[in-house]
Amino acid sequence: MSIQVKFFASLREKVGKAEVELNQAANAAEAWQQATDNAPRPDNVLVAINLDYAKFDSPVKDGDEVAFFPPVTGG
Repeated sequence: MSIQVKFFASLREKVGKAEVELNQAANAAEAWQQATDNAPRPDNVLVAINLDYAKFDSPVKDGDEVAFFPPVTGG
């Protein structure tokens, strides 16, 4: 099993890495815990699984890409 976890923007700097490969994770929350060594998750973090917005209790399966990013703002 292989799950790609990616961190974008300020989260990349906060966790100190851009990408991590995991062997398994039950859901997006568990992927965060494993990829960040149980670092606290900021309240406003968004998650996407395979480029679709998801919830932290969304299941993750072999071959998935899980991406964490801060809210997007623009002007």
